Amino acid sequence: MGYFINVESGVNLYVEDLNPEGKKTIVFIHGWPLSHKQFEYQFNVLPSMGYRCIGIDWRGFGNSDKPFGGYTLDRLADDIRSVVGALQLKNFALVGHSTGGSIAIRYMTRYGGYGVSQLVLVDAAAPTGFTAETADRYLAQTLNDRPKMMQEVIDGFFFQYITRHFSDWFFQMGMQAAGWSTAAIIKLLREVNLYEDLPKIVDPTLIIHGIHDKVIPFSQAKELNQLIPNSQLVPFKYSGHGAFWEERDKFNRLLTQFIN
Repeated sequence: MGYFINVESGVNLYVEDLNPEGKKTIVFIHGWPLSHKQFEYQFNVLPSMGYRCIGIDWRGFGNSDKPFGGYTLDRLADDIRSVVGALQLKNFALVGHSTGGSIAIRYMTRYGGYGVSQLVLVDAAAPTGFTAETADRYLAQTLNDRPKMMQEVIDGFFFQYITRHFSDWFFQMGMQAAGWSTAAIIKLLREVNLYEDLPKIVDPTLIIHGIHDKVIPFSQAKELNQLIPNSQLVPFKYSGHGAFWEERDKFNRLLTQFIN
């Protein structure tokens, strides 16, 4: 089922909540500029295995409200905390993909990992995000021809072959975001620096990263592994930036093994 949760005056986030009676809760934080729908191939499978799966659309993206402001790492982490509080979540696994990984890391340090039992970082945009060159190019495109920018994102996203229909689906997901929120996160990714956050994470952490990732290089996953004390890194040999789909069976199996 889907519903809205108020996180700030005038700002409601959309939350997809599958199998609320599940034995263990997994909270998914999507990447830029997508929505909870990117985890369709987890949501198809994990609830039938007894898991409660919660997908949160960040402010400005997916079905959530799209205010003009609030696109800082702290505020985005605060939004997650508001959802966790509203749903009274405890002992859940937190999964963050790409920029969602940055938000998850900041949630862990800003709130001491409140309610989290395991952290899973998937092709995470950390310790840093975009290079200045990439950010500037995406920003210029977003402000002048956002559909072209979205197509370029898709073209560099996957290592595996994708059909035109899959590409169209991904494209529509990205276009559901507002232009201003899409641009604001590009600026955030240009500045993001999580080096001080990483050593503070104490919960068991699984790092999944495609070795062919062109968006966030695999070398950054190695850094995460070195800097997060209780972490393990699993390279995905046939994935780019989309390990959650490109090797979905392996991804789902690893995820459930880790949180059990």
